[in-house]
Amino acid sequence: MRIVLLNDVPKVGRRFEVKNVADGYAMNSLIPRGLAKSATKTVLKEIENRKVSDEARKKVRDDLLLKNIKDVENATITISGKASDKGHLFAGIHIEELVSVIKEQTGLGLDVDHIVLKEPIKEVGEHKVVAKVGDMETKFTVKVEEK
Repeated sequence: MRIVLLNDVPKVGRRFEVKNVADGYAMNSLIPRGLAKSATKTVLKEIENRKVSDEARKKVRDDLLLKNIKDVENATITISGKASDKGHLFAGIHIEELVSVIKEQTGLGLDVDHIVLKEPIKEVGEHKVVAKVGDMETKFTVKVEEK
């Protein structure tokens, strides 16, 4: 069955993609949970319009971020976590947590896609983190303290 995904679905596809899946999976799981719609001509047109408006909204948001990202350059973000006596965090600090702390401390609403972090932060101390919006890149310091 041909479907259009309304949200990202692990192991199936990303939002707004048209996919072929088993009829039972579509009818019993994806469509009832609101994760997909049957790919009819009207639904495809509606999704295309929604995709265009989402891209326009994202562009406006990125432009706003570009204007405000200079304020965060060279800023220090402080976050705390439980750590061992050797300075190793029990739970790493992931991008999602970092984004919420940045918003809380600076007021800058970055997305998860904007932060460049190869792996979670697992050590107490200062770490350089890069935020990338469009072509602009800025660096800031994340200071991890022990709770």
